[in-house]
Amino acid sequence: MEAGWSIARAAQEVGVNRRTGLDWHQGVRKVNNTRIHPDGRVVDSATAARYHRSMTGPADAVTSDLISDRSLCLDQRLAIADGLINKLTLTAIAAGIGKHKSTVCREVRAHSTDGLYLPHQAHRDAAAARARPKTCKLMTDTALREQVEQGLERKLSPEQISNRLVKDFPDDESMRVSHETIYQALYFQARGGLKREVQAALRTGRTRRKPQRQPDQRRHRFDEMIMISERPAEADDRAVPGHWEGDLIMGEHNRSAIGTLVERATRYTMLVHLPGGHDAEQVRDGLIQTMQTLPDHLRGSLTWDQGSEMARHKQFSIATDIAVYFCDPHSPWQRGTNENTNGLLRQYFPKGTDLSAYGPEDLEHVAQELNARPRKTLSWDTPAERLRDLLTT
Repeated sequence: MEAGWSIARAAQEVGVNRRTGLDWHQGVRKVNNTRIHPDGRVVDSATAARYHRSMTGPADAVTSDLISDRSLCLDQRLAIADGLINKLTLTAIAAGIGKHKSTVCREVRAHSTDGLYLPHQAHRDAAAARARPKTCKLMTDTALREQVEQGLERKLSPEQISNRLVKDFPDDESMRVSHETIYQALYFQARGGLKREVQAALRTGRTRRKPQRQPDQRRHRFDEMIMISERPAEADDRAVPGHWEGDLIMGEHNRSAIGTLVERATRYTMLVHLPGGHDAEQVRDGLIQTMQTLPDHLRGSLTWDQGSEMARHKQFSIATDIAVYFCDPHSPWQRGTNENTNGLLRQYFPKGTDLSAYGPEDLEHVAQELNARPRKTLSWDTPAERLRDLLTT
């Protein structure tokens, strides 16, 4: 019509009825049996009733087809078009549909053609651009899914699995999956296709910390204790291997225990079998037996907390030539590597269980599995690989 065509010819060109073309030209839109004019006049074709309504009514009046609070529905886009035809400001239009004026501004700028905002076309374009559900990669790639399942069965975290795949399949781009995809597959079984049983491989922790007393409320428990502040700098920066952190993980009612030892540089873990109990003499003997299996250059120091099980620390040091350093009271972060390892071990030895039921072979199996886990802090090498390099150089 801008080119001088008649309404009938223009309507025929775009394939609509002449009356529809006239409505478009005049800014009239039809909703079921009603025709809404740009000035707000509404004509009911069935009853011939005529009345006026605001072109930008309250927000709750234009909520059909609303996907989320952040999106615009078709009614809101039509209200924007009506407001523009009636020369309303963007601020007034936004107030009428319950949106910020910047939302209306972006909508008009993004979906205008030759300066004309077309609400139906804008709605179709927005729907086409909307993110659609995609089939999870783990659902379609059987080989990749099997690798992820195997990693979860070995109790690897999704992040460890994701990064280890890069090392294990450096030339196979199909063997790539983000840790977030693995988490989504576990949490949304219908999307992921992973077996429900592998959810048990995910680690959990406490939701809040236990109340702690102040350090000055407790005195040193043993004579001739060497505090962690006197530990050599080479142990602090992990530059030299052979410095260990230790602790006990306790069983049901504290009646049984397992000793845990972690090397600070390689994160290599050894477990100490304590079949007869966990008093000072038994812990001393178990530690001596375990640490004497190491070569001399891997026996630098041992850091422990001030638990009563270390009352015989001087005898341990004499037998192994390993200095023992004690953490400050209520300062588990001073043995952070060991604390983290104890958390991992709780997957195998849950709290409230009888730890005396596990024999030396069980402990060795768990230690080997833990030492075969790739670690982020080791550039996704395993502790066993790092220790092997130390022993062969």
